[in-house]
Amino acid sequence: MLATFALEFGLAFYVIWRYKMNIISRLVFILLVCLGLFQLAEYMICGGLGLTGIEWARVGYMSISLLPALGIHLIMAIANKINWPLLLAAYGTAVAYMLYFLLGPGTVIAQECAPNYAVFSAHGFGALLYGFYYYGWLLVAVGLATYLARIKPKNARALRWTVIGYATFIIPTTIANIIDPRTLAAIPSIMCGFAVLLAIILVWQVLPLSRVPRIKH
Repeated sequence: MLATFALEFGLAFYVIWRYKMNIISRLVFILLVCLGLFQLAEYMICGGLGLTGIEWARVGYMSISLLPALGIHLIMAIANKINWPLLLAAYGTAVAYMLYFLLGPGTVIAQECAPNYAVFSAHGFGALLYGFYYYGWLLVAVGLATYLARIKPKNARALRWTVIGYATFIIPTTIANIIDPRTLAAIPSIMCGFAVLLAIILVWQVLPLSRVPRIKH
């Protein structure tokens, strides 16, 4: 967890150092920070830095709840084609879940804190729908990127690499869930663990192919 956090934050600061800030590079930076925050929250679930395990669990769920909307926004920015109703719906549901995990009593618990691992999970009616929320928007993002790659040939390579990035964490997580349904309780951890591959693809493929201006050092 700590190594993944360091890698994702390192990539985030590399983006700042290497690329000029525009809408695409900003979204990639925020995505990387959110991914890293989830890993840090998992690492700190036993408590630390003045926060309890429950508070770290809230931070973790809030950070990953924003990721689907950020991904959809990034895809639209790469294609230079913003669908405002769809984007507002994505951000609206993201904010709703962030507030749910932040303010809802008993919505998250620090389920287990052991010397070598830690687990936290979501509870309540909203948590039952969280998988549909997450997988639903991820599938929308993949479909949107695939569609835009067909109608925006100049941006097709960057969009296709974005789809590949999504596949690197959606497919392994889904396979794990099918093989062992008990892993459904650990979807956030499993998905964000594989999402480090998405982070690498965003920095080394998507940003260059999106023609984001580089900073000369």
